[in-house]
Amino acid sequence: MASRKDTSGAGKAPQQISALARGLELLRCFGNGAEYLGNAELAERTGIPRPTVSRITATLTQLGYLLYIPDLERYRLGPGVMDLGYRYLASEGVSTLARPFMQELAEATDCMIALGAPESTHITYIQCCQGTGPLILRMQTGSRVPIGLSAMGRALLAGMTPEARAPYLEAIRRDNPDDWPAVEAGLEAAYREYAEYGFCTSRAEWSRDISGVGVPLYVEAEQRMLAFNCGGAAQRLTQDVLTDNLGPRLKTLVAQVEALLTGQGLAPDESQSA
Repeated sequence: MASRKDTSGAGKAPQQISALARGLELLRCFGNGAEYLGNAELAERTGIPRPTVSRITATLTQLGYLLYIPDLERYRLGPGVMDLGYRYLASEGVSTLARPFMQELAEATDCMIALGAPESTHITYIQCCQGTGPLILRMQTGSRVPIGLSAMGRALLAGMTPEARAPYLEAIRRDNPDDWPAVEAGLEAAYREYAEYGFCTSRAEWSRDISGVGVPLYVEAEQRMLAFNCGGAAQRLTQDVLTDNLGPRLKTLVAQVEALLTGQGLAPDESQSA
């Protein structure tokens, strides 16, 4: 492929920041069959000088917008891109398919059901459905919860391979060194819980008033992971309620969404009319 001339600085608006524009141009190179790209390929596709590309990809990797794959010596899109796109995802794609199931479970349990995407040390809610009871957890799309202490964050990490999990653990350790031993112990317990039950719980840990259960969701042939949670007031969501009731029901919800994603299931309204 012939490289095209670098025009990122030509005809730009007076207040345009060329470094930012170039970074976004590199991110737009991924997708459409180009999941993994190296610095040379990015330079060829954009016309940006390779030394500049190297500096930009290093910065984007540090910020979580790219992930570096050492075995391939190439980059792929990182979890930070998910955070930037949560508003779009809230109305499109997986969240659109999941919302009827989420609302149905929220009303049946008087809990909040959320779908979230990872971003460094947190999970960002990209869809929320609320029940109608007086003790409902009132959080909104765009809310963020700690990945190492929340049920959905633990479930997401538990569902990952050790290699995929490592960057998130390093970010938690780096940002919260004093809290890391306790967080690590909680995560190890969560991994055992996930192995036994297929879900993870959190009882009044990231907030003393909130408890919940989380289940991961694999999408795009396990190339990307999201997570669901079912949460509410800690005073009524005991460990038995989480383990014996809400956890299995949330697993069923995720199985229904997975079936839709693979073309093997029906949405709630469709199943009633079939």
